[in-house]
Amino acid sequence: MTIRRIDVGPRMSDIVIHGNTVYLAGQVGAPGESVTSQTKAILATIDEALAKAGSDKTKILQAIIWLADMSTFQEMNAVWDAWVPQGHTPARATGEAKLATPDYKVEIIITAAI
Repeated sequence: MTIRRIDVGPRMSDIVIHGNTVYLAGQVGAPGESVTSQTKAILATIDEALAKAGSDKTKILQAIIWLADMSTFQEMNAVWDAWVPQGHTPARATGEAKLATPDYKVEIIITAAI
């Protein structure tokens, strides 16, 4: 099986496709914005990346969500719940972690099918 990389950088690729599986790099929103704003921006970026790969959010297999502060779980979920298509919800895990800088409050990693 071939491996296809999209938006390749010196450190990582934004999108990697192997077979019928799409792997997205961790997505973050604008630093310093609210959890709501960052989550909305991330989900819009995920929609764009999946489209580039020939997929969409109904084909997401797994989502891994990192929050800088778990007290913002409900705020992030309010945006997520409005975005994720019911009946197509992926396997998901959410945890707390220090992100790349303190200005990042949310990071989402996606694996999807084509």
